[in-house]
Amino acid sequence: MIKSELIQRIAAANPHLYHRDVERIVNVIFDEIVAALARGDRVELRGFGAFTVKHRPAREGRNPRTGTSVPVEEKFVPFFKTGKELRERLNSQRK
Repeated sequence: MIKSELIQRIAAANPHLYHRDVERIVNVIFDEIVAALARGDRVELRGFGAFTVKHRPAREGRNPRTGTSVPVEEKFVPFFKTGKELRERLNSQRK
């Protein structure tokens, strides 16, 4: 699902809200998640999961085309861990 599909589903489930208001709400929520991760905070959505930022130290990588060593700078990457309720719902549908 992409953001526009999410907005359409929320708008369809809440016909009393304008489409532009639903879009604004979704954008504010995503912007807040991004801002919190940029500050290094943890964002937890109960029943869904938690977003955190992990630190990857600098290392020596390899250029896959030539095989030569390439320095890779340190970086911070977003990480998502599913919540217990989401994990259980996904696994119960597979049985």
